[in-house]
Amino acid sequence: MARGLVKRYGDVTALAGVDLTVPKGTVLGLLGPNGAGKTTMVRILTTLLPPDGGQAWVAGVDVVADPRGVRRRIGLSGQYAAVDEYLTGYENLEMIGRLYHLGVKASRARARELLARFRLEDAADRPTRTYSGGMRRRLDLAGALVAQPPVLFLDEPTTGLDPRGRTDMWDVIRGLVAEGTTLLLTTQYLEEADLLADDIVVIDKGRVIAHGTADDLKRQVGGERLEITVSDGARVAEARDLIAPLGHGTPSVDADRRALAMTVSGGASVLTETLRRLDGAGIGIDDVGLHRPTLDDVFLTLTGSTTAPAESEEVPA
Repeated sequence: MARGLVKRYGDVTALAGVDLTVPKGTVLGLLGPNGAGKTTMVRILTTLLPPDGGQAWVAGVDVVADPRGVRRRIGLSGQYAAVDEYLTGYENLEMIGRLYHLGVKASRARARELLARFRLEDAADRPTRTYSGGMRRRLDLAGALVAQPPVLFLDEPTTGLDPRGRTDMWDVIRGLVAEGTTLLLTTQYLEEADLLADDIVVIDKGRVIAHGTADDLKRQVGGERLEITVSDGARVAEARDLIAPLGHGTPSVDADRRALAMTVSGGASVLTETLRRLDGAGIGIDDVGLHRPTLDDVFLTLTGSTTAPAESEEVPA
C-alpha cells in the first residue's frame, strides 16, 4: 500500500503523490509511458530508494521504518537480469539461498526445484554467460523466488523475450498467483496486463491518471469501433450518411483508402444493420470489421503516447 508517494530528482518530479493498493493474492498492473515513474515506484517499494514524501507499506511493514523487514518479505526481478555470469545457474540460485540463510541443504534443494520449474535443468551446470537472454530472465525470476516471498515485484519481466518465452513466463506468473503470491507488475506489453492483472493503475508524469480493471478502463474508450472499406470510392460519402445514425458521432472517412470508421454500441446487431443498409443501397463492401477496445486504445486515449521502450525509462537516482 502506498499513500501520497513523492520522489524528486533535482527539478524533476518522478512521483507526485501516488496512491496504490494491492490486495493479498492479486496482481496489480502498473502501466505508463516511458519516464512516467513506474520503476521509481518499484525502487521505493523494494527499499532501494527512499521517498521524499508519503508513506508505503509492503506486507504490512513500513518501507522506511523497517526496510530489513520488507526485504525479508519480497522478491524482485528488475528490468535487467541480475545474475552472476561466472557462476552456473545452479550456483547462482544456491548462493541466493545461502544469502537468505536457508542453510546448505535447503539452498541446494531449492535451487534444483526452481531450475526444474523454469526448465533450466539441462543448463544448470553451465556458466550463465552462455545463457540466452530468455534463459537469463527465467533464472533471474527464479532467484526472486528462492525465499518463497509472499510479495513479488516484477519490473517488465518479459522484455526481450520471444513469444514462446513470454507465454512461458505468463504461465509461471499465473501459477505463483494461484499459490497466493501478491504481485506488482510493470510492463510495456498491454496484452500482458490484460491477461494477468486483476487491477490496473495507469500513471503519467508521476501521477495516477486511471485506475480499474481492464474492462473498466476499456469502457472509458467509449464502445466498439466499426470499420468498413467500400468497393467504390465515389460512394464513400453516401455510405457515411447511411450508417451515421447507427453510431456515436460522425463516422471518420479516409477517402484514399475508401474506408469509414465510427464508434458504436450494440455489437453484432449494429454490424448486421450496417450491412443491411449498405446492401439495400447497392454499395459493395471489400472489408468490414467490429473491433472491441483494447488496452492499447485505452493507453493512447489516456496518455496520448505508446508504451514503446526507450533507452532509459526513469531519471537516474
